[in-house]
Amino acid sequence: MTGAPDALHLWLPLGRRNRRSPWLTVGAVGYRGPGDHCRSTGRGQPAESRGAVTAEFAVTLPAVLLLLAMLLAGAAAGVTQLRLEEGARAGARALARGDDPATVQRVVRTLSGASASVVVAAEGEWLSVTVADRVGGPLGASIPWMLTARAAARGETAAAS
Repeated sequence: MTGAPDALHLWLPLGRRNRRSPWLTVGAVGYRGPGDHCRSTGRGQPAESRGAVTAEFAVTLPAVLLLLAMLLAGAAAGVTQLRLEEGARAGARALARGDDPATVQRVVRTLSGASASVVVAAEGEWLSVTVADRVGGPLGASIPWMLTARAAARGETAAAS
């Protein structure tokens, strides 16, 4: 029985239409008839189509790598934003409890990272902490993303007195 490997061969009475072989091959890609060779080996193909897979791979590889880098940069930005928000919330809670600004900055930098900048502000009885930092990761140095998070809390010591 001749035909493409890894294909389904069915016995069909084809009569006069196909006198060479009574087998009908289903599922073979590029099968041209008996005597055709396997496509994966490259035998039996024209010379100009043998390097097509390599050329397609060379064109798509940079696009796939760029997409992967963008996904990693987006994930790094998301993680950085979550760290900044957690640090701002913890700083606002510490500030509302009556901790001094140096302690608040130490708490925020512990949670947000050592490179984060912290701004403490008081607006009446509301105390706010703003935290800013650049995005890390492989593309963080080349793309100037500055993320910020702000949290505000009502001062507990001012309400008690």
